[in-house]
Amino acid sequence: MQSGGALAALSELGESGTETSGTAATPASQIPAIQAAITKGANALIVSATDPSALCPTLKSAMAKGITVVTYDSDAPTCRDLFINQASTAQIGTSEVDVLAKQINSSGDIAIVSAAASATNQNAWIGYMKQELKKYPNMHLVSIVYGNDDPTTATQVTQGLLQHYPNLKGIISPTTVGILAAAQVLDTAKYRGKIALTGLGTPDSMKKFVADGTVQSFELWNPANLGYLAAYGAVNYASKKITNSAGQSFTAGKLGSFTVGADSTVLLGPPFVFTKANISQFNF
Repeated sequence: MQSGGALAALSELGESGTETSGTAATPASQIPAIQAAITKGANALIVSATDPSALCPTLKSAMAKGITVVTYDSDAPTCRDLFINQASTAQIGTSEVDVLAKQINSSGDIAIVSAAASATNQNAWIGYMKQELKKYPNMHLVSIVYGNDDPTTATQVTQGLLQHYPNLKGIISPTTVGILAAAQVLDTAKYRGKIALTGLGTPDSMKKFVADGTVQSFELWNPANLGYLAAYGAVNYASKKITNSAGQSFTAGKLGSFTVGADSTVLLGPPFVFTKANISQFNF
């Protein structure tokens, strides 16, 4: 979906591109795909970094050849020209805690089901979650577990949380794979409505659980818009219409105008909260 938005933007701009993804969300799978694009003579790479330290040598070699490197969704801060962020890292982390607090009356034990322990975005969001929890002295983070964006693993670690913490009141899963797995675990008479679940999910995957009361509300951004913005940023940078200095601005088609901020980062906008009242309007 993210790349679909990117390809639509490239088409509008009269450019062409190809989407490629490895067989798994791992550097070992991602690096050959990036290397292949470099070999084929790509002018720009748009990459969601699975592991910045593993990817950086490859991305730096691309930059040394004059190829524009734009990261989106998950950053590789030392080896890219621009980072297109879905929302501010702080906003995502703090808002997920606020959404959960509202559901559990700001009180009780909570846990986090993350993706990979090395995922830049997950770790940054969790850092802000911990800060935001200081505002809620009666909410206690008892565990962070890692599902590695694998449905089976995410299911197992969620089941483990329920066994180890019988008084658990809420779970945050800031990963679409994790929140779906956790929702499937909680979608029983024993847990539905008793343990709150929020995080980052896609509306299509979560509709069933919102409808039956397993999930009250969760967040995301529009992934197609994120890819669309990344493509506009990459083309503007590669064609030298902008640099990556703070204050540079460009227009991204239907999304309007954007300005490069600190750390050569462009923000799509605040996360969107999906609820029973609005989820049927979205299909992705």
